Amino acid sequence: MGEWKTYKLCEVANLSTGFPFDGHKYAKEGQRVVRGDNVTIGELRWDTDKDKRWNEPFARAEEFSLQEGDIVIGMDGSRVGRNRAQIKTDDLPLLLAQRVACVRHNEKSLQKFLYYQIFSKNFENYIKSVHTGTSIPHVSLKQIGDFSFQVPDLSTQRRIAGILGSLDDKIELNRRINANLEAQAQALFRSWFVDFEPFRDGPFVNSELGKIPQGWKVGTASEFYKNITIGKTPPRKEHQWFSKNSHDIVWVSIADMGNCGLSICNSSEYLTPEAIKKFNICIVPVNTILLSFKLTIGRVAIADKELATNEAIAHFHTHHNTLEYTYLALKNYEFSSLGSTSSIATAVNSKIIKSMPWMMPSDDVLNQFHNVLSPIFNGIRNNIQEITRLSALRDTLLPKLMAGEIFID
Repeated sequence: MGEWKTYKLCEVANLSTGFPFDGHKYAKEGQRVVRGDNVTIGELRWDTDKDKRWNEPFARAEEFSLQEGDIVIGMDGSRVGRNRAQIKTDDLPLLLAQRVACVRHNEKSLQKFLYYQIFSKNFENYIKSVHTGTSIPHVSLKQIGDFSFQVPDLSTQRRIAGILGSLDDKIELNRRINANLEAQAQALFRSWFVDFEPFRDGPFVNSELGKIPQGWKVGTASEFYKNITIGKTPPRKEHQWFSKNSHDIVWVSIADMGNCGLSICNSSEYLTPEAIKKFNICIVPVNTILLSFKLTIGRVAIADKELATNEAIAHFHTHHNTLEYTYLALKNYEFSSLGSTSSIATAVNSKIIKSMPWMMPSDDVLNQFHNVLSPIFNGIRNNIQEITRLSALRDTLLPKLMAGEIFID
């Protein structure tokens, strides 16, 4: 194995930041612009209000255009150092805005090797140690460029990136399979419970939600789910209740739900058993459906182990034959219909969630749907469990490979 040398990031990569686009001139059509709001943990997000485009003549478009493989880093916000993503072919074309850094390798490095350095805990911890600002942390391009790490020869870089990349490729494959499986589940749900295709030849009756098959019921969510519970957060200033120890009680946040997929069994923060007892925080059982209903409304996940949540998440306790229906019904629910103000994010509360209009099919239909959908859901959950194992293996190997502690032949 060749000699490893310590370099600053700016010595093995070309660093740049974006153009100060005039925010008043953003359009709905044109070329997408990557701003700080678009860069999240591991991916770009294009929610409706974050999808800004540039449709004006722009002589410097080539200078500020991103390329496949470029690494972009958000330079502001509470998650500075963690908000970073790699540009994929499907993302392009993209323009880069100010306060977003771009990292592109030079002749001393491979882009994939830099990717694993920037997506390491070492980078997170470094940015945490140098960022400025309290209410809104921020980091400069120079501070990013001063991040130092060991760099081997290109051949060793290639082998390291190959080992880690093979794990990431399998993780990405599982995610694509899960996206396909969930799309199938969504299509079946819409066929059965939106278009009523299997029941068109049977009798229908009028209801508050329109015509429904005879034998089905309409009511409030709390009528069909007798124990809709809400999570709780201990006093934030009392740090003794919170933990990073995975042996403590998993405590799910909305951010955790945004990263988990169909099911969830882990979190970024935990609660001590003493906190659970003192603040009477409910522990929800396996197969409880979690629904976020504050700020970010409509994230849905299935609890894959006993866990707790914060107060922004409601818990729908299901029976064996209602799990798949409940999950998909919540995923398809028009939460915008529940708001009584212009801002749905502040309009919905736990009382509204419990009283929201709900359609419940007959037990016979629920049993049939469960029998059809449970193999699909089991496949998704098995893939998520494998993703969790592969991610843990990658995260264990990454620092050892990057520090040259594991010999690469």
